[in-house]
Amino acid sequence: MPIGAVVFDDDRVLGRAYTQERALGRRVVHADLQAILQADEALGFTRASGELTLAVNLEPCLMCMGAAITLGVTRVWFALESPNDGAKELVELWAPPVELPFFCKPREVLGGIRRDESRRLFAEYATGTGPAGMRDWARSLT
Repeated sequence: MPIGAVVFDDDRVLGRAYTQERALGRRVVHADLQAILQADEALGFTRASGELTLAVNLEPCLMCMGAAITLGVTRVWFALESPNDGAKELVELWAPPVELPFFCKPREVLGGIRRDESRRLFAEYATGTGPAGMRDWARSLT
């Protein structure tokens, strides 16, 4: 699937990845999760220089959004909504634990960035040779 993600702060890219489920033969290797893990490795327990942003061309799922929150991402930008498994609406409803002030929801979750370009990528994938179910799913996003 044509999903790519990047995590950056004010000074540098801390992680970047693309979807590799089929290539790696695993399911829990979403692009955004892999970029978040790279950023986590780059930062360790040090603070980012400025705000952390996750940019991805598909709305993060609940797993990836949770990982972004755990890392301390303050902005999540994406191109296309993922109506069946996107986590934007859930994050808006979530009340973070008061006793853990560092564990908070991103202040900005914004969709529609480079929407047309991402739609074209998913439309191209939908006409390709990937698994039929995934092509149908990609077609539903276009």
